[in-house]
Amino acid sequence: MQHLDLAKQDEGKIWIRKPMPSSDDGIMIKIENRRGGALALEGKTIRALHVAFDNFGDCFIMGDQHGQIYYFDLNKNRMKLCQRLGSAVTALSFSTRHKNEFLVCCADNSMKCFNMETRDLLGWMKGHSSAINNISVHSSGKYALTTSNDVAQLWDLDTFSRKRKLNIRENVGILKVFFLPLSNTIITCFKDDSIFGWEADTLQCKFQLPVPVEERSQYLTVAISSDSRFLVAGGRSQFLHVYTLDSRRLFRIIQLPNKVKSVKQLNFLPEKFGDGSNEMLSVLSKDGILRVIHIHNCNLLFDVGDAQNPILNFTSSPNGKYIIGVMDSGSLHVFSVKSLTSHLNKAPVPLLKVVSEGATGSKKVLEDSRATYSSAPVSTARSSCSTLKTIPPPVSSARSARTDVTSESSSAYPSYNVMTEPFELKKLRRILRAYGEYPAKYRLFIWKNLLQLPENHEAFSCLVDKGTHSAYLNLHEDYPMKSRKLLRVLQRTCSSLAHWSAIFGEVKFLPVMIFPLVKLFQNNALVCFEVSATVLLNWCQHWFEFFPNPPINILALVENLLAHHDKVLLNHFITYKVTSQRYAWPMLESLFSEVMTKQEWQVLFDNIFSNEPGYILYVVVAYLTVCRSPLLAMTEPEDFDYFFKHRNAANIRSVIKEANQLADCTPDNVNPIKLLDGFMPLSVGQYQAFNKYPDFVVDFEAKEREKLKDDEVEYLKEKQVASDLKKELSKKISDVEEWYKQQEQVLAAGEQRKQLWKEEAKIREQLARLESLKQ
Repeated sequence: MQHLDLAKQDEGKIWIRKPMPSSDDGIMIKIENRRGGALALEGKTIRALHVAFDNFGDCFIMGDQHGQIYYFDLNKNRMKLCQRLGSAVTALSFSTRHKNEFLVCCADNSMKCFNMETRDLLGWMKGHSSAINNISVHSSGKYALTTSNDVAQLWDLDTFSRKRKLNIRENVGILKVFFLPLSNTIITCFKDDSIFGWEADTLQCKFQLPVPVEERSQYLTVAISSDSRFLVAGGRSQFLHVYTLDSRRLFRIIQLPNKVKSVKQLNFLPEKFGDGSNEMLSVLSKDGILRVIHIHNCNLLFDVGDAQNPILNFTSSPNGKYIIGVMDSGSLHVFSVKSLTSHLNKAPVPLLKVVSEGATGSKKVLEDSRATYSSAPVSTARSSCSTLKTIPPPVSSARSARTDVTSESSSAYPSYNVMTEPFELKKLRRILRAYGEYPAKYRLFIWKNLLQLPENHEAFSCLVDKGTHSAYLNLHEDYPMKSRKLLRVLQRTCSSLAHWSAIFGEVKFLPVMIFPLVKLFQNNALVCFEVSATVLLNWCQHWFEFFPNPPINILALVENLLAHHDKVLLNHFITYKVTSQRYAWPMLESLFSEVMTKQEWQVLFDNIFSNEPGYILYVVVAYLTVCRSPLLAMTEPEDFDYFFKHRNAANIRSVIKEANQLADCTPDNVNPIKLLDGFMPLSVGQYQAFNKYPDFVVDFEAKEREKLKDDEVEYLKEKQVASDLKKELSKKISDVEEWYKQQEQVLAAGEQRKQLWKEEAKIREQLARLESLKQ
């Protein structure tokens, strides 16, 4: 643990040493500011008020009562002074679009936007009549919501102007207004415990969450999970109300310990592993102690703080590594979540012991071990285990339906942090043999361990920095999606794979192949790329050696397997000229995603990832044999094409069981597991080269694409030149027509002049006659 005094630190100076958490309380750094200056007495602490993390979670800014904004980088071990505003900070937030921009609200009821590097004031937004207590930035970074006690306002961060003003009734105050993560919905929470969801564009009410009658809490704070599944509200009671936004109903009521009388702040603690859901909830009560609980099994995981120096407010990092508490003494305490949860990662008490053979002795040791397991205490924070109470949502007015969550029921929902020991493949395969799949809660975590992902952040950043590959610039035209986020992740993953190996810029079915993986790992771009690359490196062996044609060698292995196990079905295919490119390749190039549902696909890949790469060919043959009855009834080529590109009534359990039986009884001469290479994970540090494809074909395709691109550019230039010539010609034609009109007018004027001359000659002649008559 390190103590950092800002009064003794120069701007931009490196800290004394790398902060390390202490083993007892998890504190990494204690930050104080005793620099008095003209506004404070010497030695008096300038109180820290608010903290905000950036989008990555390794840097944060802190605002104090004098309006000073400090920037801290926990990775580079640096700090600097960003701004001096002169008035107390009431709210802070980073921009979600520009990493060097942040928003700060001061006691003058305004919000300002600054650039951290240049320290320039980019925008000054005024309009509140009272202090702003909350800032919510839209995931796109274009809009921001600010909340005060009487009004909420929607701001456009491109023009720094107010877009909407959200007024309420005078007798109802606003508690909090914020954007729902990764959506276009605004959640408003009022002081009468009512919670509404609104469409951000039209401000039309989409839903209202029910308010429990029996356990009213007078809400003071709310929190939303990052996947927008759960909303938790708490206030002037020891009860927390957990809502599910999918069904828009009250999911659970959690009763906190009896010494908790009021809840000041709630926040979901991001978890490192999992499918993007949040289940660890941080609860700051009125006594100044921060408790972290599990919302499903209601276990108290750990707590932070004490009554001598209570926590006023706290902030957790987006990556789940740190918790920063603003203490009552005015200092900041940075806690390490890894250190606080170290007790959750301990190995469990063994159930059995190795004993010598003997029925009597074995039975005795087994009974002893069970007794030891049942009486062993579960280790938690502060060497004690606490189980909270959960109250089911009130179906009726019966309040006596409270139940205590026992240790058996809580073990059904363990935390992600429990599973940190390396897995043994043999044990996992025994689980698959017994249950057919992995627990859905730990599936993605198990996959990442099975695939042995290296998590090469630097190498992946280099691939991402190269930008979107030219082959996937118009991906939205070929694969239109409703979710823009999913489309961006798919485009970034495909581009990174194309920069990693040139072949993946030419493979047309790559987006379809990796789409199921992208959808599962869309919240972690690095893991999404490495899982896709591992699949291509192992389970797609020798697929691209005959590019751009299908892999004839792999399809031949499938045909040999089918000939060995089901000759009747193979002869039926041969009779109606259905080749392996029609009955095997469509399933392989889409990784079975077109013929299976999401749940079936996940169960299937539990088994594929737990076996050698050649096992996927057994799955193809097993799928054919399970569906042999409808296949034998088909005679038209169109029926076969439709069958292998749409979902069918094939039981996934039967397919896996058949694949396992085929793997057990197949001879070595046609066994793809023996003929293909074994599993090879991605290398650590830098990714290995992928060059198992014909270079001249890919180079030719790339040259042809570049040639077409150049031809298109040349065509556009010629089209522009032709358009300019056409405009110039039309202008000349109009000028000639104008000249002819002018000539006609000149000729008409000459004819008029001639007539005038004739008239003048007649008049002169008449005058001459009159003159002669006078004489």
